[in-house]
Amino acid sequence: MDFLVRIDTARVYELPTDELEDIISRERARGRELMAEGVLRHLWSVPGRSANIGIWSTADADALNDALASLPIRPYADIDVTPLATHPMTAENPAT
Repeated sequence: MDFLVRIDTARVYELPTDELEDIISRERARGRELMAEGVLRHLWSVPGRSANIGIWSTADADALNDALASLPIRPYADIDVTPLATHPMTAENPAT
């Protein structure tokens, strides 16, 4: 199942520098693991904001919740999730 996930990370930048650097380092490592696992399929930065938008793919919403909970930045992030369904035009032409 695919999800559009918006993560606003602005609050993490309120932390002391040493904590911030540690969380960012661990977050990048976890993000790479999720990418390697195929959970985090695409990721974009949102210009002008401390935020990102990604396409996440998990078996179900519970698995997505577990993946998001595993993010070191989670306690400081505002996360919005939108489940995605296949659009009829995409189903007709899977190459696009």
